[in-house]
Amino acid sequence: VIRKEVYQKFFALAPAGQDFFKQSTTRLYFIADKLVAMTLDMYKEPKRMVEDISALGLRHVGYGIPTDLFGPFVTGCVQVIRMLTDDDAAEEAFRWSLSLISRMLTRVINEGSTIVMKAINVNSSKMLKKAVACAPRGKRALWMLNIQVGTQSISPLMWAIETGSLEAATAIIADLLTIRADRDRYYYGMD
Repeated sequence: VIRKEVYQKFFALAPAGQDFFKQSTTRLYFIADKLVAMTLDMYKEPKRMVEDISALGLRHVGYGIPTDLFGPFVTGCVQVIRMLTDDDAAEEAFRWSLSLISRMLTRVINEGSTIVMKAINVNSSKMLKKAVACAPRGKRALWMLNIQVGTQSISPLMWAIETGSLEAATAIIADLLTIRADRDRYYYGMD
C-alpha cells in the first residue's frame, strides 16, 4: 500500500513521470523499496552511497530521465512518510537524505548528459555524427567510448548496444574505424 501510494502521489504531482515509469508493478515496488534502503544507507555508509548514486545517475543518463522530475518524486515520497509517522525528526531525516540523493543524481545526470548520449537515447546516427563532429581531434573516440562523472564511468558505445540503439551503435563503430588525415599524416582512432 505504501509503495503504491508513492507512485500515486508522484504521478499526481508530475503526470509526465508516468512516461518514465512504464515497468511492471513489481519493478516499481522494487524501486520504492530500494529508495527507502538508500535513504538509510546514506547515514550508515555515506562513502559507498556516493559511489552507488553516481553509478545510478549514469544509468539514468542512459534512460534519458529529465532532472525536473526528481523534485516531485521526493515530494511524493515525503508526503507518504508524513502520513505514516508523527515523528518530525524521522520525517526530516528521511526528507534530508532523499533530497541529498536527488541532488546528487541531478548533478551526475547533468554532468553525464553529453550530446553523444542524447543522440544514443533517440537512436539517431545523424545526431551522433553531428555530436562527434565538434569533438577535438584527440578526444573524438573518447567521447564515444567513455563518460566519467566522479569515479564512475559509462561507455556510450556499450550503452547503445545494451539498450538496442543499434543505429547509433553502428554510427559509433563506423566513426571509430574511419581513417582520417590532416596535412602532416594519417591517423586512426585515438591519435
